[in-house]
Amino acid sequence: MFLTISTSGTPESPATDLGFLLHKHPEKAQAFSTSYGTAHVLYPEASVERCTAALLLEVDPVALVKRGKGKGRGGAPDAALAQYVNDRPYAASSLLAVALSAVFSSAMRDVCTARPERAGQPLPLRIEVPALPARGGADLVRKLFEPLGWTVTVTRIPLDEQFPEWGDSRYVHLVLDVPDGKLTLGEALRHLYVLLPVLDDAKHYWVSPDEVDKLLRAGEGWLADHPEQKLITSRYLARRWSLTQEAMQRLELVRLADADDTDVDDIDNAVGEESDDAESDEGPDKSVPLAVLRREAILAALTGAGAGRVLDLGCGQGQLVQALLKDTRFTEIAGVDVSMRALTIASRRLKLDRMGERQADRVKLFQGSLAYTDKRLKGYDAAVLSEVIEHLDEERLPALEYAVFGSARPRTVLVTTPNVEYNVRWETLPAGHVRHGDHRFEWTREEFSGWARQVAERHGYDVEFVPVGDDDPEVGPPTQMAVFTQNGNDEKAKGVKAA
Repeated sequence: MFLTISTSGTPESPATDLGFLLHKHPEKAQAFSTSYGTAHVLYPEASVERCTAALLLEVDPVALVKRGKGKGRGGAPDAALAQYVNDRPYAASSLLAVALSAVFSSAMRDVCTARPERAGQPLPLRIEVPALPARGGADLVRKLFEPLGWTVTVTRIPLDEQFPEWGDSRYVHLVLDVPDGKLTLGEALRHLYVLLPVLDDAKHYWVSPDEVDKLLRAGEGWLADHPEQKLITSRYLARRWSLTQEAMQRLELVRLADADDTDVDDIDNAVGEESDDAESDEGPDKSVPLAVLRREAILAALTGAGAGRVLDLGCGQGQLVQALLKDTRFTEIAGVDVSMRALTIASRRLKLDRMGERQADRVKLFQGSLAYTDKRLKGYDAAVLSEVIEHLDEERLPALEYAVFGSARPRTVLVTTPNVEYNVRWETLPAGHVRHGDHRFEWTREEFSGWARQVAERHGYDVEFVPVGDDDPEVGPPTQMAVFTQNGNDEKAKGVKAA
C-alpha cells in the first residue's frame, strides 16, 4: 500500500521544506508501528526544486484478522482463505488513511514548529496513489476530488494486462495535482483521510460514534459544502444510518453558521426545558399560562382554515406539534427548527421512537433555516410561526418573508409575536426589558400590523389580526396574531425576490 506526496520549490522556498512540514527528515528512512503493520516514510527525491515523500504501509494480514474479530471485510470473508488472501496489503484503503493520521498527525493540522511561516501556506502539490479501489469508477473519483480544487488524472487498471478482453478491474491509478498552490498540505492530507475509505467503501475496523467527530474534524472547511456530502458521509460511516443522520445534521449547522457568519453554538441555541421568560408566567386570568392560550388560538385558527397538512416553523421543543397530533383533523404535521438540540428535545417529548406506525406517519421533524428557501416546505395547507420572528434580526426578516410567503406559499400562515405595549402589565419584567434574552425586537401593535399588511400585499394574501389573551383596553393583548390567507392575487408575488 503506497502513496507519494510531491512539491516544487525555489531557493527562497525550497521544496525540502516538505520534510519540516511532515516532521520527517528527507535524509532518513523511518519506520512506525501501527495496529495492522508497519508504516515506512522515505524520500525518493529531495532537492531545492522538487521533493517527494513516500508512505509505504506493510500490512500484516494475520494481525488484521486477529484485530478484526469478525467485523469488516478483513474479518467477515466469503471464504476462509479470504481472511489472508485479499487486496489489503496492496490497495489504498482505510488502513492507509489511519496510517496517514498516525504518521502525519501534525501535518494534518497544519502545525510546524520548525517552519511556522510555511505551516498553513498553500503549496504546489502532486499526490499519486498507484492502486486505489474505486467503487463507483473514475467518474466518482472526479466527483469527489475536483470540487476540492484538485486536477484529477484517473487511469483504470486492467484485470490482467495479458488478457485485455477481461476488462478493467475496480482499481485505478490516481494522480492529484494543484500546481498553482491552492491547498495547504494539511488540507490535502485531510481530503485523503476521508476520501480513501469512501472510495474503497469499506472500513477495516468497527465504526463507533466517535467516527462522526473524526469525520467532522477532517472535513472542516470543505465537507459541509461538498456536492457529494451525503455519499461521503454515508460511506465514511459504513452506512450506519443513525451516525450518518447525526453527521448530516451537524454539517447542516456548520453550513448555516458559515452562511450567517456566526458560530455554530449561536445557531444551535435551543431554550432549555424550563423557560424563565415572562411568558412562562400565568396568563392574564392568573390561571391559564399564556403559552396554552396561544396554542388554543392557533388550533382554532387552523381548524377554521380547514388545514390538514401543517408546518410548525421554528417548532422548538415540539409543544405545538404535540398539541396538533392530538387532533386527527391534522393529517400531517412537520416540525422545522434550525436547532438540533430543540429537535432532540421535541423527539423525546413526542416519544417518536415508541410511537405507533399510524401515528408516526403523521409527524416528521427536520432541520432547516427559515432564512433560506427549502423545497421541503412546499405543498402544505398552513404554516405556523409561533413566537419566531422576534428571534431574528430585523434585517433578516425579508429573507424569512420570501422563504415562507414567496417560496413555500401555504394557503394559510399564522404569525404570533409579543405585543411590547403589554409588557408594562408584567410585574416581574423590569421596565425597558424584552420578555426573553434572545428577542432581537418586540413590536407594538402598529408596527406588527404595518409589517404584516406589507407582507400580505407583496405576496397575494389577505391578513386579519386576532388578540391572544386578555385584550387590555389600554395596551392590547399580551400576544398578537396575524392570520394570512391567500387571495389569489399573486401577480406581484411572482416577481418578489428575497432581500
